[in-house]
Amino acid sequence: MQTSLFSGDIAQADTDAIIIGHLKDTPLTGAAARLDEACGGVISQLIESGDLGHKAGRIRQLFKLPGVQAQRVLVVGLGEAEKFGLLAFQKAVRETTARLLKSPAMRVVNTLPELPVKNLNAGEKLFQAGIASQESVYVYRETKEQPEITGLDAIAFAVDGQADAGLLAQAEAIGRGVNRARELGNLPPNICNPDYLVAVAGEIAGRHDKVDLEVLDDERMEEMGMGALMAVARGSHNKPRMIVLRYQGADKAQAPHVLVGKGITFDSGGISLKPGQGMDEMKYDMCGAASVIGAFQAVAELGLPINLVSIVPAVENMPDGNSYRPGDVVKSYAGKTIEVLNTDAEGRLILCDALAYGKEMNPASMIDVATLTGACVIALGHHASGLMSHDDELAESLLDAGRHMGDRAWRLPLWDDYQSQLDSPFADLANVGGREAGSITAGRFLSCFAEGVRWAHLDIAGSAWKSGKNRDATGRPVKLLVEYLRRQAG
Repeated sequence: MQTSLFSGDIAQADTDAIIIGHLKDTPLTGAAARLDEACGGVISQLIESGDLGHKAGRIRQLFKLPGVQAQRVLVVGLGEAEKFGLLAFQKAVRETTARLLKSPAMRVVNTLPELPVKNLNAGEKLFQAGIASQESVYVYRETKEQPEITGLDAIAFAVDGQADAGLLAQAEAIGRGVNRARELGNLPPNICNPDYLVAVAGEIAGRHDKVDLEVLDDERMEEMGMGALMAVARGSHNKPRMIVLRYQGADKAQAPHVLVGKGITFDSGGISLKPGQGMDEMKYDMCGAASVIGAFQAVAELGLPINLVSIVPAVENMPDGNSYRPGDVVKSYAGKTIEVLNTDAEGRLILCDALAYGKEMNPASMIDVATLTGACVIALGHHASGLMSHDDELAESLLDAGRHMGDRAWRLPLWDDYQSQLDSPFADLANVGGREAGSITAGRFLSCFAEGVRWAHLDIAGSAWKSGKNRDATGRPVKLLVEYLRRQAG
């Protein structure tokens, strides 16, 4: 979908649809006011009568307004002006664009960036609207026909001041990265297995001269001593892979930023088998991998002047006669031994080997992303990702990037007090620390394999997908990661 800036007479715009918004007790302004004037005040009269309503999220379509060339005008209620901030703005853009996907409209003019949004200037509104629109046009089609959805060809944005059209190219790249992560998350596990992720990484590498791909197969990882990862993989017919995507946007001497994404393409729980109800959603256990691939793609398309490595340990966790068991002791790539108390705490086992491997790259920063613990969902729900780090500066940089993009995280402690919960009489570490502070002890476990590095952990178990009948991957935290990396690039 192409995006551009709109200029000209809104009433005579050669477009299929126009999107306008109205705030409670606030007169129409800008293009919306001019549109209302052209149609003889029909829109304002409907607002005043209550027929359109001002409740946030309420959308009404008006057809063939007099004096307006566009076939349809979408009017969205935005609620009270003082409450209209970034998240409400993003939601309004997404919902109105998605509404038009189910109409014959192919070309749209969106005037929402003209409206005042708390703490956002004209350029920031255009940027956020561009990303939200790209997210909205994603529809899962791989294994399901969607004949009722035609798609949008082009969206033009009206703005209330000076804004660089180049922001839209950046927004498109980030939106495509989010949608890449969503598609990988939504794909069924019989399609999206470790080798499928390898193919996707190869496709990205093939499109960018500055990108190289390395894949470690099971024999190579066995030789290297990645015993924790290989233990998780033992019960699956699909062989594990370690995907290493490298982007060189700066001098080779510049230390890379490293992203590590948990890639459990299906998690049965292994011998510690999960309950059957909801197990289908365990295809989403690779959303950490999906997000670091999506973020990597966006960085490569943006051409950021940094070096970046995305590491994806891609594995299935399945029960089998050869599966690892509770009570087993495995040796990690870092040399530490781990007592397995629960085979459903497998994500930290594949991540610890990937983190130790990433440490060897002497990274400027290293961030792992994982759907790691149900405890994080209990703690934070589905609104925020959990963030843990010993580095206050890195933690605040990630938190601020998330706030700026509406992809929020919340910091949890990593105090030494929690380490004793991981003590084992038979190994250097146990892979679980009990029910109490489950998210934190998982983070503490990972921190033992990232010592001496500026490292942070993002637990996205609550934010990576939406459950239920309309389940869908969210693509989080691609926007947070890309914004962090944009800032590192200056």
